[in-house]
Amino acid sequence: MSEPTNPQPSPVKQLRLVVETDDFEAALAFYRDVLGLTERESYEGEDDARVVILNAGIATLELSNPAQVRLIDRVEADGQPSARLRVAFEVEDTASATDRLVDAGAHLIATPRETPWRSINSRLDAPAGLQVTLFQELDTTEAAESEADPGADLD
Repeated sequence: MSEPTNPQPSPVKQLRLVVETDDFEAALAFYRDVLGLTERESYEGEDDARVVILNAGIATLELSNPAQVRLIDRVEADGQPSARLRVAFEVEDTASATDRLVDAGAHLIATPRETPWRSINSRLDAPAGLQVTLFQELDTTEAAESEADPGADLD
């Protein structure tokens, strides 16, 4: 992994992905109530205009060249091409989160599987026309476990 080219603090304070959806209530229920994103703000305006801003943890912008996207598609979704924009959510347990989202109406593209970069990923088509990757970082879990029990990795 290469070092960041700009170690200075970012002038950008927040990344917000704005998604237009025809079925607002279904999308809100899916992302807020099933996936578990917490509501930060909401506003209503004239002509039934509505917006809800949901917290999604830390936001990052992942830029990938076409070769990397093909690699991710091979590893994560058996070669099925991803959408140009795909939203990835880090979760505690990819398998259970995937099951919850499928039960709530998401279409399963690829079942959870371990990737070469030490995460468990699944892919779904979700409400509001979004393709979603769920990922569970394995190294983070192992690091947290070793911090809780410093002798755990000595076996």
